[in-house]
Amino acid sequence: MTASQTGSTSASESETNVPAAGQKNLVIVGATGMVGGYALRYMLDHPAVGHVTSVGRKPVGIPHPKLVEVLHRDFADCSALAEALSGQHAAVFCLGTYTGTVSDKELRTITVDYTIEFARVLRGSSPAAAFAFLSGAGADPTGRSRMPFARYKGEAENALLAAGFPGVYLFRPAYIYPGTPRREPNFSYRLLRAIYPAFRVLFPHQVIRADDLARVMVEVTLQRTDERRGPVFENRDIQGIAESLCPNGIPDFS
Repeated sequence: MTASQTGSTSASESETNVPAAGQKNLVIVGATGMVGGYALRYMLDHPAVGHVTSVGRKPVGIPHPKLVEVLHRDFADCSALAEALSGQHAAVFCLGTYTGTVSDKELRTITVDYTIEFARVLRGSSPAAAFAFLSGAGADPTGRSRMPFARYKGEAENALLAAGFPGVYLFRPAYIYPGTPRREPNFSYRLLRAIYPAFRVLFPHQVIRADDLARVMVEVTLQRTDERRGPVFENRDIQGIAESLCPNGIPDFS
């Protein structure tokens, strides 16, 4: 399987992946998704980020001098991404799917196998890179949960922690509020969106805005926050970091 490159930066420029002094090269996977889309836009606006490589099946449609897009269809085999993933400082991995939208087998493939395969190639191409993973509340590294989503997220977390990356950041958000209207993937999400104002008041630590989450993922990755607090960031942790980053509210990139 081959990967094709597109974007506003030329191929010769992208191959060098040399940022300005003090800036970082970041990779994002899943930038056409809700959280990944916010994370991409935040990366592109961030002064500490010099170069962004977006890896996905579809173009993100954002022209920007920092951005190079690499289209890759089959995440079961990421070998073709080896060159694009060289010279990277960190990856923010937001690829995923919703429970109930695919079969159990597909859910595990996307959640576990794709994550492990991408991490394998990134580790080989950029051994000093860090890895930020969009997991989920209730992720169970013991594998004992009755919920497939929890077991598979936990399995992926375990694999990343054992992969040898110098920094791994595991984000476990609870309900992610979209912020802007979208077509919800299932009834549960439609219901949560409808009752969100009340849900946020009753369960303040069980919600997080998508843009808040994206910003925290990028900032934690850039600052190597795990050196101070460990690799797992539960929803309450994410909320606290978001508030400390922007006490008056996170900018809306929609």
